[in-house]
Amino acid sequence: MKCIIGLGNPGRKYEKTRHNIGFMVIDQLALDLGIDLTQNKFKCNYGAGYVNGEKIMLVKPQTFMNLSGEGVRPLLDYYKIDVGDILVLYDDLDLPVGKLRLRQKGSGGGHNGIKSLNQHLATDKYKRIRIGIDRPEPGGSITGYVLGRFPKDETALIEKVIARSADASTAFVTVPFQDVMTEYNGDVNEQ
Repeated sequence: MKCIIGLGNPGRKYEKTRHNIGFMVIDQLALDLGIDLTQNKFKCNYGAGYVNGEKIMLVKPQTFMNLSGEGVRPLLDYYKIDVGDILVLYDDLDLPVGKLRLRQKGSGGGHNGIKSLNQHLATDKYKRIRIGIDRPEPGGSITGYVLGRFPKDETALIEKVIARSADASTAFVTVPFQDVMTEYNGDVNEQ
């Protein structure tokens, strides 16, 4: 079974914030694939379904971002999902809005959700989609920025980013990841 994990913060207060772009992609996938995210175990909301006959699980950890690994590790263990079969979606301050970067491994950099996953999974070798959210203006608060919502003038672009990330996630289920990387890395406006 493949497992697609979107990172974010739980609760209405954080809905549609930059830091929750991973959750937004999972919600889009759930809608596209008809998967209900109504199951809850190990501090994760999740649901299962199929893509081209392949079983998948969509996961939204319900810990706060910096504790993401606390729920993900036991869920993977319980369902016997290999780390090689997961894809993690999360926001990236170092990429401009509209840019996707797919990778097969990597450090947490400054992202606390990824640091937590790396710690709890005891590896940084898992597939991921980094979704650009850009940085605040110089002198601006990083925390306030990532916990803020996208401005209205970026709405159409964010919708394209979510759709493109969902398409890449669906491809991950049945296509070699190297091919997924080749097709989906880059700026959504150029594809």
